Amino acid sequence: MMKGQDILLLLKLVSLEHQQQHAAGQAAEHFSMRALEQSTGISKSEVSKALNRCVTAGLAKLERNTAIPRANTHALNEFLGHGLKYVFPVKPGPMARGLATAHAAPVLAGKLLSGGEHIHVWEDAQGSDMGQAIEPLFKSAPGAARKDAELYAMLALIDAIRLGNEREASLARTLLTQYLRGAADGS
Repeated sequence: MMKGQDILLLLKLVSLEHQQQHAAGQAAEHFSMRALEQSTGISKSEVSKALNRCVTAGLAKLERNTAIPRANTHALNEFLGHGLKYVFPVKPGPMARGLATAHAAPVLAGKLLSGGEHIHVWEDAQGSDMGQAIEPLFKSAPGAARKDAELYAMLALIDAIRLGNEREASLARTLLTQYLRGAADGS
């Protein structure tokens, strides 16, 4: 059974692959259990379990020669665009201070006329936005998002899919597909 940290980890793998493509020679150590723990806030043992679940589900694979984990971006895009909101539903909660997500995040700022009366935030002591709290896919997502702008964008797009009306979700799916296609297809 998939868990929220699995999705966070898969998106981090996509982001790392993009970074690797843009910085020739980026070392494989960025894909180590220790590095993934530090960049996502998911413990090493949970990173290992998450990778196993993702490989079993066909959402990730290990490179044959290096054992570097890679997201299967084609399958991931299909799951995120059409299945995620059913597996990880979300309901806005009370007003809170946090990090903007969904239609209020920078990735969607100015692209939608209205996303509702209140913005949505991941409750976070370091956040500066006020809005309706929603639970992130995993508790460490806000911290991981602050360290990686591309990861933040993809997580916010996922929240727009989980929360949004069809217009918002459709735009978020289109943008998320563009982010995922920026990686070498893992299928």
